[in-house]
Amino acid sequence: MKEPTVFSRIIKGEIPAHKIYEDDKVIAFLDIYPVNEGHTLVVPKIEINHIWDLDDVDYDYLWQITKKISKHIQEVIGSPRVGAVVDGFGVPHAHIHLIPIYNGNDLKKESTKPTNDELADVANRLRM
Repeated sequence: MKEPTVFSRIIKGEIPAHKIYEDDKVIAFLDIYPVNEGHTLVVPKIEINHIWDLDDVDYDYLWQITKKISKHIQEVIGSPRVGAVVDGFGVPHAHIHLIPIYNGNDLKKESTKPTNDELADVANRLRM
C-alpha cells in the first residue's frame, strides 16, 4: 500500500497548514516556500498524481475554485496579477500554484522561507 502524500496528510489534519479555503472537494493553503507573499496551493482532496487525470467534473470544479481564490488573493494582496502554475513536480498529488505577480520575472524567482508567524499573518488576511 502506498504512503499518502503530504497533501493528503494535510487534508486529513495530520500535518498543519495555513489554510485559506476548504470545502468538500478542494483545499487551499499557503506554500511554505512562497515565491511572493500570498503564494497559495489549490489541491483537490482526491489524491491523484496528474491534474489531467481528474475526471471532467472534478477538473472543472478545481479551476472554478482556483479562479475564485485567485481573485480573492489579488484583492487582498494587491498584486496586479495572480499567475497559475501546474508543474506536476514536488508532490505526486495534483495541485495548482497561485502566485501573486508584479512583473513577468516573478514566476522565475527563487522561493523564500518566511517564518510560521509571517505565514499565519498572511493566512489570516487571505482566509475565506
